[in-house]
Amino acid sequence: MYEQLKLENQLCFRFYTVSRLITQAYRPLLGRLGVTYPQYLVLLVLWEHDGQPVNDIAKRLYLETNTMTPLLKRMEQEGLVTRHTGEQDSRKVIVSLTEKGRSLEDLARDIPLEMGASYTCRDISPDKLGELYRQLDSLTETFKTSTSK
Repeated sequence: MYEQLKLENQLCFRFYTVSRLITQAYRPLLGRLGVTYPQYLVLLVLWEHDGQPVNDIAKRLYLETNTMTPLLKRMEQEGLVTRHTGEQDSRKVIVSLTEKGRSLEDLARDIPLEMGASYTCRDISPDKLGELYRQLDSLTETFKTSTSK
């Protein structure tokens, strides 16, 4: 067997595993809100700045707009967001929080603290966590740049 094909030599497998386990750790916390992890990410973006075009939300989450459409449709059916065409450009679809979507922000307020205090992050110092953020942001930019060519 080629050494480079061993599972333990795959950086992508480590990212996949960590991502899956973090999402799994979020599940009970997000269950209280009645949302999935991807829906939570959309809510985070809209809580920062409500009333955004689908393209802007997709760009912020590093997703394709065709991935966003079913996600937003389901969130709209659940009464979390509304979608409407833009006033100046009818081709733009604007996503806004409903009262229900806005009210979840108060319920979600402690989720980052609970995740930080949980087994997932308690052994990572704030300094190391900050460095990890910087490294992951750098890696994201590297991959984003190399895949956009």
